[in-house]
Amino acid sequence: MEKKIAIITGATGGMGREFTRLMLNENVDEIWAIARNSGKLEELRSEFGEKIVPIAKDMSQTSELIDIENMLHEQNADVVYLINNAGLAKMGSYKDFTAEEIDSTVNINCKTPAVMCTICIPYMKKGGRILNISSASSFQPLPYLNLYSATKVFLKNYSRALNVELKGTGITATAVCPSWVDTDLLMKEVNGKPVKFDGLISPQRACKKALKDAKRGKDMSVCTVYVKWEHVLAKIFPQKTVMKTWLRKIKGYF
Repeated sequence: MEKKIAIITGATGGMGREFTRLMLNENVDEIWAIARNSGKLEELRSEFGEKIVPIAKDMSQTSELIDIENMLHEQNADVVYLINNAGLAKMGSYKDFTAEEIDSTVNINCKTPAVMCTICIPYMKKGGRILNISSASSFQPLPYLNLYSATKVFLKNYSRALNVELKGTGITATAVCPSWVDTDLLMKEVNGKPVKFDGLISPQRACKKALKDAKRGKDMSVCTVYVKWEHVLAKIFPQKTVMKTWLRKIKGYF
């Protein structure tokens, strides 16, 4: 018997946890919650119920992603939602990154969602929704957030192009581009100084808007007037000007 499944990566915290909660109200038989920490996954199942299927995987390893493909085949799955939420972020100069940190960030933020899409699309039908969590940081280059910003550009462009390629299938791909979301991913201080995040919103607000836009078939989800204005400014002004404005905002942290 075919199972309707929602797959959420990075499911145990922040937006991933909120997407998991929202999926409880969707027409799915199982919610495959994927993260590295098995203890947190079990806590998630205890809180949200038996519909949660905890899957402990290191999402940076392609071999472990292929394990998920095998599970889909074995379960005769119909993937109704694929939510690629797992991500890494670090604010700092290029000098603050190790080679290992760069490798893991590019793997998790770029390679993993692309591989997951390739794995899951054959198991999706008309009405299937892919949500790839990009960021408003993808609108322009951001010094001292350069690696994160660059990886989110990849995910935004990949998602929007994929949405075009999926025309005629009834499957949609949405690049979700919130600004600052109040999760543990945010660095609360840099060099001992508390960071002020303009336009900070809750995971609940960000996820609710993302799901609404995905159901409408939008190729990009932009939450709040603040972020929409950022998007407009990034289109109007030269990128050098936008970067100078950003540098003024973060002056004093570096």
